[in-house]
Amino acid sequence: MSKLDELKKMTTVVVDTGDIDAIKQHTPQDATTNPSLILAAAQKPQYQELIKDALQYSKAKSSSDAERKELLMDKLFVNFGCEILKIIPGRVSTEVDAHLSFDVEGSLKKARSLIRLYEEKGISRKRVLIKLASTWEGVQAARELEAEGIHCNMTLMFCLGQAIACADAGATLVSPFVGRILDWYKKHEGRESYPPAEDPGVKSVNQIYNYFKQYGYKTQVMGASFRNSEEILELAGCDLLTISPQFLGELSKMEGQVIRKLQPGKAPKMEKLSIDEKAFRWFLNEDAMATEKLSEGIRKFAEDFTKLQTQVEK
Repeated sequence: MSKLDELKKMTTVVVDTGDIDAIKQHTPQDATTNPSLILAAAQKPQYQELIKDALQYSKAKSSSDAERKELLMDKLFVNFGCEILKIIPGRVSTEVDAHLSFDVEGSLKKARSLIRLYEEKGISRKRVLIKLASTWEGVQAARELEAEGIHCNMTLMFCLGQAIACADAGATLVSPFVGRILDWYKKHEGRESYPPAEDPGVKSVNQIYNYFKQYGYKTQVMGASFRNSEEILELAGCDLLTISPQFLGELSKMEGQVIRKLQPGKAPKMEKLSIDEKAFRWFLNEDAMATEKLSEGIRKFAEDFTKLQTQVEK
């Protein structure tokens, strides 16, 4: 039995891609997308019909050029999501435009628009996770959306303070970015690598997972953004792991037992923290890595959103 099959016994495996052909190869439960992944997929000839459909839909349904451009991108993301849902049994994550990361009302409007487009295609909102940046504004949007039955996946997460705020808001999922945390520490500590158990990104997910289990949060933890297979195996037992096709392929070729590393009730007791807006902003301020990677991630996703919009317009 492959290590991927072993991992699936203890963790829900999610594929992290916008490439529908890659998803077909790996039979995951769920799938996640973001503007960077959709940008990569949209350049492939087999997905041009999804783009054409979005262009035609936006022209027919909008009354101004600005409205058309906005609807075009919403419809494009939903078209990819609908195709993905045809081949997976679970849920797809679709991301709100990163330009709205500090805009509560804008995020709410965008999330509702995406859900409305999915429902037009006969897709239940239960099968869609709306991805929001783990800013204070993203947390407030998630609180309201979850109350409406729109489930949220909180992305660009780099520290415990972000995670607790999201869980307090009732978010369905949080997605700590393991590899991006590792990138920062390698650069700032001048190291080439870390043993898997000492990987800063792995340790961050452990901390969040153990805190949530200790205090009975329903919010699930989904490790994301991996740099190597060792990080993934070190998080065996996490609620979910979203993995790129590259590492899914590697794990499917590895044989041997996978040891469960994360289990409820196995960690030392942690202090209960209260995270209001002031505490949230201070938590981020005191964590240079989280502050820098959150800002960088928002900029990158916003940049790729704009690139994708320009490409589709052409």
